Order: sequence, then structure tokens, then C-alpha cells
Amino acid sequence: MGLFDRLFADRVDKTSEAKTPKPKKEVESFFLDADAAGSMGNVDFMRRSNTIRRTFPGTADSPGNKEMVAEVASMESRLDRVTEGLGGKTTQPDEPIDLTRGVPKQVKKTFAQNISQAELDQRMKGSALGVNVTGGPAAIKQEKEQAQVQAAAMAQAQPEISEQASGKAGDIDPFRRMSREIKG
Repeated sequence: MGLFDRLFADRVDKTSEAKTPKPKKEVESFFLDADAAGSMGNVDFMRRSNTIRRTFPGTADSPGNKEMVAEVASMESRLDRVTEGLGGKTTQPDEPIDLTRGVPKQVKKTFAQNISQAELDQRMKGSALGVNVTGGPAAIKQEKEQAQVQAAAMAQAQPEISEQASGKAGDIDPFRRMSREIKG
């Protein structure tokens, strides 16, 4: 019965507490300075500057050991020393920089000119047949004639195969005839 006693005891305690008001506690206000209020950890450790020295091996283009020394703090960093040949080190070129390099030149504007009908006919005369061909249109005509002669010679050189209909599916008589023609 201890279970039921606790349930009924809570109701009795709540009603008695509601009737008696509790006195308010006096709240004291206080302020922390910026370093104490922050949850960054050890602020003095973070504000201290550290010197970092890094060394790198040389390359075929730039032999020898390379070194970079930097001083780093929480809010700023400073590069103290960099050996020539590392990526962060830039050297000034001896020649001045041309700022217009890579900028295209202004295009010369041209307009169509009126030409006579005779000049147009002269320009169109055979120009479409032999563009960029050695010998011009005459060479193209000669190549076409040679191609026709070669095609005729190939047609005469190949024997004609006689086509005879076979009677049944799977019949080997056409193969026998071919073998006889090949043997001669």
C-alpha cells in the first residue's frame, strides 16, 4: 500500500504549498569581464604568438632545401622569411608587364562592294569545282575519268555467279555446282 500512500501524499502537499506563498529570493547581479565570460579556454595561450618553421625539399628546377618561417597569432599571421623557389614567394620580372597582351585588336570594318555582272560571272566560273585542288577543274575531271575506267575493269575481272533456284530447303546442290565451277 506504499504506492497509494505516495500518490495521495503528493496531492496533500500540493494543496498546502499553493496556500502558503514563498518569499522571493533577492537576486544579486554581477558582470564578468570579456576574458572570463568567454568559453574559449585559456585566452592567454591563444593570444600568444607562435613561430612556425617549415622546410621543404628542392626540385630539379630549384635545387636545395627551402624554408618558410611564419609568426602566427590568434587574430593575425605574418610571413617572416621565405626561401626563393617556394609558391608563396614571388619575384619581380625584369621586363615590364604588358597589360594589353591578350586583348584582341580592333576589327577593320568592311562592307560589300557593288560589282558588275561580268566580274561576277568571272568569279563564279569554275570556282566551285576545284577549290584547293592542284590542277583545278581539269585535274578533277581527269580523276573522274580514271575512276570510271577502273570501275569498268573491276566489273570485267570478276566472274559472274549464275543464280539457279534450289528445289528444297537444305539442299546442297548449289554448293556442289559452286565447287565444280571453282575446280574448273
